[in-house]
Amino acid sequence: MTQRLVGRPAPDFAMETVSGDGKTFGKASLNDYKGKWLVLFFYPLDFTFVCPTEITALSSAAEEFKKLDTEILGVSVDSIHSHRAWINTPVADNGLGQLNFPLAADITKTVARDYGVLIEEEGVALRGLFIIDPEGELKYQVVNHNDVGRSVEETLRVLQALQSGGLCPMNWKPGDKHLVAQ
Repeated sequence: MTQRLVGRPAPDFAMETVSGDGKTFGKASLNDYKGKWLVLFFYPLDFTFVCPTEITALSSAAEEFKKLDTEILGVSVDSIHSHRAWINTPVADNGLGQLNFPLAADITKTVARDYGVLIEEEGVALRGLFIIDPEGELKYQVVNHNDVGRSVEETLRVLQALQSGGLCPMNWKPGDKHLVAQ
């Protein structure tokens, strides 16, 4: 049986990464993001069809996330070499081009499993997106079927609501009033 993640410490991770410009390999762990917000998102595979629409949209919005003291890390079960090849492939040829955040390789599928998004029988992750606060608490998760892309605008809205520190009603946006607990 799957256990809930929201409201608990985010599962720890350590993965190899490739920089968004495709030039350098590195490593990323949950501890690297301590003191910052993190949008950790999983996608099924490199060189697929829906994934580049999400990844490039998040990359285009990276400055908005940075203004909110938030880092972005993309994860799939592909290798760092596959990630690098995809980043270095032109967008016109189903590539990503340069990104404003790194991609991490979850070759062992451990991280996808720990976050509850691994499709065991296929060996790929569902489209899972997690927002982790600066103390490492998992505050938000959304998991989509792999045929449906996620919304950058909704991710930003939820992040801003979480950062607002108040009770946020449905469709809350920055500048809206918080609910008052009675």
